[in-house]
Amino acid sequence: MAAGATEAVAKIDRDALIELTLDICNIDSQGPTEAPVADHVADWLEAEAFKVRKIGLLADRYNVLGKLAGSGGGRSLIFNSHMDTAVRESDVWTHRDPSNDEYHKAWIDGDELIGEGVVNDKGPMAAFLIAAKAVKDAGVPLKGDLLVSAVVGETSHEPSDGPPGELPETQDLGARFLVTHGGVADYALIAEGTGFSIVTVEAGMAWYKITWLSDGPAFYTPYLPDRTTLADSPNMIVRVAAAIEVLERWATDYQAKYTYQSGCGPFIPKAQIGAIRSGHSTSLNLTPQVCSLYLGAFTPPGHDPLALRDDIAQALAGAGLPASDIDLYLFRRGYEARGAEPLIDAVTDAHRDQFGSAPPPPNPATCSMWRDINIFNEVGIPAITYGPRSERHSFRRSLKVDSLYQAACVYARVICDICMREK
Repeated sequence: MAAGATEAVAKIDRDALIELTLDICNIDSQGPTEAPVADHVADWLEAEAFKVRKIGLLADRYNVLGKLAGSGGGRSLIFNSHMDTAVRESDVWTHRDPSNDEYHKAWIDGDELIGEGVVNDKGPMAAFLIAAKAVKDAGVPLKGDLLVSAVVGETSHEPSDGPPGELPETQDLGARFLVTHGGVADYALIAEGTGFSIVTVEAGMAWYKITWLSDGPAFYTPYLPDRTTLADSPNMIVRVAAAIEVLERWATDYQAKYTYQSGCGPFIPKAQIGAIRSGHSTSLNLTPQVCSLYLGAFTPPGHDPLALRDDIAQALAGAGLPASDIDLYLFRRGYEARGAEPLIDAVTDAHRDQFGSAPPPPNPATCSMWRDINIFNEVGIPAITYGPRSERHSFRRSLKVDSLYQAACVYARVICDICMREK
């Protein structure tokens, strides 16, 4: 057991953890409205005598970095979570009930803390903040610096078809901006839901706009020619209906082709169509001559997005549905951690000390998505993801109070281990 861990864990106050979780999760931070919760986190850290920096490109969307300085000569550790929540009240075309309280508020129900913010991702954030406070209050003499970070934009929307500046959002405002402006340590622990598994790999992202253009007229409805096949239709929405089936088969083949066994568990890249644009709901009398599909793919570490674009084009051409254009408009590379063994060992030991057993193997989905772990691994900071996740996450956004408490205890133990190591 790491020196000082017992004393630090004894300082973790379950009620204080619940209070902080509810406080920050009841500050609605549906992206991109993180400023109020960022202010709260910064004020909390300052009240707890952490050195605080506000790091951001935009005045109303800044990241918070707290620092507890070590005595020197030791390994440093940064914790990271994001403040933004994924569901916005404006998301009426992706969610049936985007204004539901579960997406924007938090409350305690028996032994559970309920709310989107609790699970993604302010609950784990509260756990490492309380863990950091406990280490400080216990007077553990850390050698290396301890950093805690709360970032914006992890679930951010991205510019697509509009002119520059129309959508002032991007994930680049969050962890990437933090890391390139001082949020640097020897190791990074990204506190997100993994079911207390250790995850060392995450996928990249490649987004494509696939467009079909008609070479025929925009028929006024009474002059439409008789129907033939979907693929031959002069209406590009109808033609794209045929392409959807082709792309669904392609996605199945893509997943099978690039699944592999990573260092922490199975990596299974998936892809899906996320949006379609064509026509005008206010004028339905003309045949749409233009239709675009927007396809998002999670990609294996190191995968070439241009080769992936060519694979999509070949699949469509082979089915007699060649697109007029396939445009890559977002790419972020995935990574697998290198040099993270000391952190992996520290988390494994801390988990075993807390739970009496080794961490469980991860659900493949937690190894096959985009998370901010990629940002740290990209710049050479060995990073892993570890945190609580409810088995009911898919249909109820909640965490057991005890799982959040256990996470805080593990995080405190990891701090005492890593930040006491000689550099």
